Amino acid sequence: MNLFLRRVLPPILLIALTVLLIITLAATKKPPEKKPEDNTLPVVNVIQVEPDTETLSVASYGTVEPKYRTQLVSEVRGRIQTISPLFVAGGMVKEGDELAVIEPFDYQADLKQAQANLAQAQAALEEERARAEVAKVDFQGFSGIPPELGLRKPQLKQQQANVKYAEAELARAQRNLERTVIRAPFDGLVKSRDVDLGQYVTVGNNLGELYDTSVAEVRLPLANKDLAYIESADNPYTEVTLLAELAGKKVKWIANIVRSEGVIDATNRMVYLVAEVQDPYLRHTIAQTGQMSLKFGSFVDAEIRGRTLPNVAKLPRYLVRNNKIAVVDNEDRIEMRPVKVVRTDVESVYIQDSLKSGERVAKTTLMNMETGLKVKVSGDANNASLTKAEQLNDAAKAGNE
Repeated sequence: MNLFLRRVLPPILLIALTVLLIITLAATKKPPEKKPEDNTLPVVNVIQVEPDTETLSVASYGTVEPKYRTQLVSEVRGRIQTISPLFVAGGMVKEGDELAVIEPFDYQADLKQAQANLAQAQAALEEERARAEVAKVDFQGFSGIPPELGLRKPQLKQQQANVKYAEAELARAQRNLERTVIRAPFDGLVKSRDVDLGQYVTVGNNLGELYDTSVAEVRLPLANKDLAYIESADNPYTEVTLLAELAGKKVKWIANIVRSEGVIDATNRMVYLVAEVQDPYLRHTIAQTGQMSLKFGSFVDAEIRGRTLPNVAKLPRYLVRNNKIAVVDNEDRIEMRPVKVVRTDVESVYIQDSLKSGERVAKTTLMNMETGLKVKVSGDANNASLTKAEQLNDAAKAGNE
């Protein structure tokens, strides 16, 4: 008996206490808190659209050229006597400015000779008129018709013709003398000078080249499809903005389309429009702040003002796939909506009559994006509050269970 109490009973009591402790702990343990299931939704960024009246523009480029250019040539022969300091490459001249002078001595002598010949012819004409008056008196008693030769009519006509010939010779001599002075035919820029002081020139010799600075032209190539975006290729009032970088800063000028060249270039299949810039060198215009002259030979980018369309939304180009965009409705669900694309450029797409003011377009592209997909809008406070309420509701349900 004592052996039972010493060796068997203690282990049995220890086991019984252990079982009792386990039962007690199990009875007092709280059930684990049930957390609401995290229903993860894809997060998207959105852009709110505001359709508006949009003016389309067409991009092009070109080189600035003078509308008028002329080769100065000699109309008389002789030696270059003087050259104006303005008659150099890059010189700015005004209409009528003296550029060079050809030795005028021979032409001055010709003028004096023509004047003397005219004086002689006029004197001979006066003398012949006096003789004709005398002949009329002599034939007053003549019974028949006086002969014209007797009245000196043919002689009078000859002297009148001699006077006209002498007048023509005088006019030619005066013109030749005037042509010894080479003058600028318009306000312009001297492109080049091809003669030097003391050089002998003949009729037709090239003296230099002059560019008119009153109007500049830019030929703008356009693809045939781009013509659909402008009102009319022949509209002379289509506005063009010319852009170039001069002296390290962006400068712009306003031009106007004046005509289309009317043919498709066989080398590049382009249609050329011609834009004009008035007073490109600002010789007769008060320059605005930051405005600079538009020099001939400058390469410029051009934005041609196109058609004006109503109810157009401008969006980043990558948002449109297969002429559809992802619209996020009021319930934060995706709607893959077909759209009417009226214009696409390098960065943007122009959509007409497809979106309403205030609608949201998803900027984030998802792999499984389709109509009806539930999403979470990034930064949407209402959406965040709603999600919090749903989680609290789910937690309350779990506690009741």
